[in-house]
Amino acid sequence: QVQLVESGGGLVQPGGSLRLSCAASSRTFSSYNMGWFRQAPGKERQFVATIRLTGLTDYTASVKGRFTISRDNAKGTLYLQMNSLKPEDTAVYYCAARRDGTVLAVNPSDFDYWGQGTQVTVSS
Repeated sequence: QVQLVESGGGLVQPGGSLRLSCAASSRTFSSYNMGWFRQAPGKERQFVATIRLTGLTDYTASVKGRFTISRDNAKGTLYLQMNSLKPEDTAVYYCAARRDGTVLAVNPSDFDYWGQGTQVTVSS
């Protein structure tokens, strides 16, 4: 069982930045495919970004060029740097892990473990 704990959410003005972190309890963190998802009120959970064990990354179109996903395998931590934030980025952001780190995974059902979420609110 892997425990994932997100942090770094908060309230930010449009155009601002936040960095989310996700600490994993597993010693095999480096072998996992890691992802960030978000869910706004009344909407389905949406794919944001993913990073495979190779370091290969993928993003949903609406965040490309603004968000950067990265990982520190030595620390067992996943990051999401979010720049040029917009009100439509407001959501609860979730960290997720998939045991098979080699394949592209963008659907919530592809992931095996989830964090509890952290709220990001973009508002003036």
